[in-house]
Amino acid sequence: MKVLVTGATGFIGRRVVGRLRQAGFDIRTASRLPQRLAGEDDAVALPGADAPQEAYLALMRDVTHVVHCAALNNDRGAGEADLRAVNATLTGRLAQAAAKRAEGRFIYLSSIRAVVAADFSGTIDAATPPAPQCAYGRSKREGEIAMLEAFAAAGHAGATALRLPPVYGEGMKGNLRGLMRLAATGLPLPAAALTAVRSLVSHDAVAGAVTHLLARPTPPRPTYVLGDASPVAMAEIITAFRRGCGRPARLVPMPALPFRLLAMLSGRQASWQALVATQICDPSLLASEGWMPEADTLGRLEELARQAG
Repeated sequence: MKVLVTGATGFIGRRVVGRLRQAGFDIRTASRLPQRLAGEDDAVALPGADAPQEAYLALMRDVTHVVHCAALNNDRGAGEADLRAVNATLTGRLAQAAAKRAEGRFIYLSSIRAVVAADFSGTIDAATPPAPQCAYGRSKREGEIAMLEAFAAAGHAGATALRLPPVYGEGMKGNLRGLMRLAATGLPLPAAALTAVRSLVSHDAVAGAVTHLLARPTPPRPTYVLGDASPVAMAEIITAFRRGCGRPARLVPMPALPFRLLAMLSGRQASWQALVATQICDPSLLASEGWMPEADTLGRLEELARQAG
């Protein structure tokens, strides 16, 4: 069976390709940056959102499954129109071609931002009603809808969205990379401002979930929420990074109020609310189907910081 992996040169896509090859799948890689695919066997450029449908259909030659990792993230300053073009329109058109030509699964790597805002506090599972609050989240949710509608129209039941919390691993970017850099400075940090609990997921666990869903004989559910086995506190994340850097934790017992007031006065109240929000992802649905989540989140984070140092 051949699997088309889009975004194959990206942070998660590279891990997915490696895991699928280990599992014995033939791979066709696709990227919006085809120059990064130089030297790869069976590598193609991913068409743009405005490309003719024939270009998408051509991707599906001899393909059984599609794993759609390609995306435009909200950490690049992209506008809403660009986010919708890549995350929604392109996803829908790829799903239409897959529903017509491929016989197997279509796995879309989505985000918990398709469901909740960054300042949401609570538990997120596969049944959480979608209520995206940012342009990135709305574009990912529109991509989910377009994918599921394309497969429903074709009478197929093989499409699913994996809603991901922040993903860590070698080459990670975004807030987790920023936290690791902050931890490496060794600056004292206020423990009272770092009590929020978060679910994370390793890129290895994401790749494992993809491989698991492609190997299962029964069709997947329309959506799953991924996450490591146990959520971790922000203070624990910082401490793990600092252990990996060979630094003491240096979390001082300062109250959170001064930092909250500073955030308000500087116009960064939204960032503060996101920092102190507790977001727990419940991956029990996919775990009940045999997927194994990562059990040693803090150990993995410590090792990442050690390797980065």
